[in-house]
Amino acid sequence: MDVTPRGRRRSLPAGWGRAVAAVARRPRLWRAGLRQARRLAPTGWWRRPPYLPLPAPEWVAFRLETMYGDADHPIEPGDVVAWLRWSARQR
Repeated sequence: MDVTPRGRRRSLPAGWGRAVAAVARRPRLWRAGLRQARRLAPTGWWRRPPYLPLPAPEWVAFRLETMYGDADHPIEPGDVVAWLRWSARQR
């Protein structure tokens, strides 16, 4: 869940928990996952609820729109795993 500048809460995109679980089952992707979380987290994320390094909701909506053609499409765990594998190979 994220909080907008006006204090309204936003829910996480559908499939977020399944994507995290898919990465949790693959220890080789943990480092890449933490690296990406750090890179995508907004500056000062620890000062604002929910106090988690979640990417900006606008970025997530943009990525879902470009990947699936719909910003409300659920995140596909397999796509997150493939992206993290690709990211790890690029280092």
